[in-house]
Amino acid sequence: MNLGSRRTIAGAAAIALAWLASALVAGQTASEKPPMAEEVFKNVRVLKGMSVDEFMGAMGIFSAALGMSCEDCHLASDSKWENYALDTSPRKTTARRMIQMMASINQGSFGGRQVVTCYTCHRGAAGPKVTPSLAAIYSAPPPEEPPDIVPAAAGGPSVDQVFDKYLQALGGAQKLAGLTSFVAKGTSVGYGPEGTNRPVEIYAKGPDQRTTIIHTLDGDNTTTYDGRSAWVAAPHRPVAVLPLTGGDLGGVKLDAELSFPGRIKQTLGTWRVGSPTTIDDRDVQVVQGTSTGTLATFYFDSTTGLLVRLVRYAESRVGRLPTQFDFADYRDVAGVKMPFKWKMTWLDGFEDLTLTEIQPNVAIDAAKFAKPR
Repeated sequence: MNLGSRRTIAGAAAIALAWLASALVAGQTASEKPPMAEEVFKNVRVLKGMSVDEFMGAMGIFSAALGMSCEDCHLASDSKWENYALDTSPRKTTARRMIQMMASINQGSFGGRQVVTCYTCHRGAAGPKVTPSLAAIYSAPPPEEPPDIVPAAAGGPSVDQVFDKYLQALGGAQKLAGLTSFVAKGTSVGYGPEGTNRPVEIYAKGPDQRTTIIHTLDGDNTTTYDGRSAWVAAPHRPVAVLPLTGGDLGGVKLDAELSFPGRIKQTLGTWRVGSPTTIDDRDVQVVQGTSTGTLATFYFDSTTGLLVRLVRYAESRVGRLPTQFDFADYRDVAGVKMPFKWKMTWLDGFEDLTLTEIQPNVAIDAAKFAKPR
């Protein structure tokens, strides 16, 4: 995908990408039971039985795979959600057929395993390539993308050795055990209309509660995990307070648990060490963890032992949804090194956060981790 395509995708997604398939049913509100796509949207024909958050992610996969924006398949109207449900473009009909074809291929040729997705053939282009590219054959190849499933490597350090080095780099097990909560403040820069600094607040309480509030131009964007359930509340969404399910729920759970990294070994069930690689000319050690519905790859600086990147994946019916975190500017906070800068990138956009202060071990009102209003 070229840079122009990426900008088109991220710019549109920052407003309404995930909701582009159809319109909101009038008067729909979120309930504790996660709403299904066909309960919230009109004119859903093939992706029935999906939760709304998975449905949103599927729209992001379509956009990324084809290098298209919302308006390529839907009417360009920000004022009426109903316009997204109209079958105004033959591309919507084609997309439905492609989804069914993809499912048929996976079922008939791969026993139902998700081997073929939209991205398999399109790779950021509206149509699959038919003729081999001579330039691609004889020119320098682009950087190879790492596989989602990291193969175990022989002869390297063990998982315990990598984690022990990481925990020691952060300040040691005793200092980490003494960190029981924190409140952080700073700013974040998003994409497009949110491309200026906006205030950010983070509230975290061990072992696994976390709330992040970004004060955007049009209202607060809040993500909360209370130790069991998670929600996203944000402006310009058909479901004002959306309960998260599946891989999205597993992802924010992992984020909350890693706020207190002394328990990193317990965050996922199965671990394996992959072959070393490089990030920005730095050697990094790769560790991947899996658990029910959650897959995450960790990249630790081979010299310092600090975590420099995390990529976690959410499963969906049409492909995996990656979310990447890049961490930098580790500083000492009450004897524990914590990153003051990180960038979160996903199919629909990015948030580039810079913290200005972190207050450790402060009392936090339990209401901060309740379902957002």
